[in-house]
Amino acid sequence: MAEIINGKEVAARVKAEVRNEVLRLKEKGIDTGLAVVIVGNDPASRVYVNSKKKACEEVGINSYEYALPEETTQDELLKLVGELNADERVDGILVQLPLPKHIDENAIINAISPQKDVDAFHPFNVGRIMIGEYNFLPCTPAGVMELIKSAGIELSGKDCVVIGRSNIVGKPMAMLLLHKNATVTICHSKTRNLKEICSKADVVVAAVGRANFVTADMVKDGAVVIDVGINRLPDGKLCGDVDFEGVKEKAGYITPVPGGVGPMTIAMLMKNTLASSKLKAGIKD
Repeated sequence: MAEIINGKEVAARVKAEVRNEVLRLKEKGIDTGLAVVIVGNDPASRVYVNSKKKACEEVGINSYEYALPEETTQDELLKLVGELNADERVDGILVQLPLPKHIDENAIINAISPQKDVDAFHPFNVGRIMIGEYNFLPCTPAGVMELIKSAGIELSGKDCVVIGRSNIVGKPMAMLLLHKNATVTICHSKTRNLKEICSKADVVVAAVGRANFVTADMVKDGAVVIDVGINRLPDGKLCGDVDFEGVKEKAGYITPVPGGVGPMTIAMLMKNTLASSKLKAGIKD
């Protein structure tokens, strides 16, 4: 039976650490601010934005929301991003994805100042992650690494499989594991013998976006299984990319959905925003 890695508990610890640091900065007269931009009325995006606003309140970060109508043009959004880049109150800028189809997401991401890019999506920050000299990490992969660390799992020399190759999770996840001296295989929709590859792995990170995709026969006895997926079943229930009930009988460690990686993503966003504030103030740990 797997040991469950509780993301809610780890996220609460991370946020408590951020809150203490934010208060320390306030005592020096330094406020920390996060600007969140949402375009349109996507229900899932609204839930995420509300969660980020709540987290800011918890840790003492000033939250600035910019809710724009669906018909906002790309030029109008670029103008707002430019204003936020120049706004001294704002340490981090997050433009909630997905954007309406008429707006080029890459153009918006590229317009955000790398120093305020707390999602770590800008090519400048992606490049820094590649060489291991980064100020920010993408929030979800960073959250996964924090969960692995919290469980006392040593990654050096381990065989790790990442299922999924997105720019947001899969690719940076592989880089972070590599930085910890793991041997990393990235699997995707064109991978042959996926079951065979996964069943040899010491660590499996599932980020494929398919409900219950990873089954017990794909997992080695005692493996660490991290489930990044969030999928909604026909009955309305949430589930991950891993068949939790089946895999937990075989794995050594496993994250649940909900309550695993999800809470960590927002906690690491708070940590990134704090890091940006300290960088701007010239404060080094």
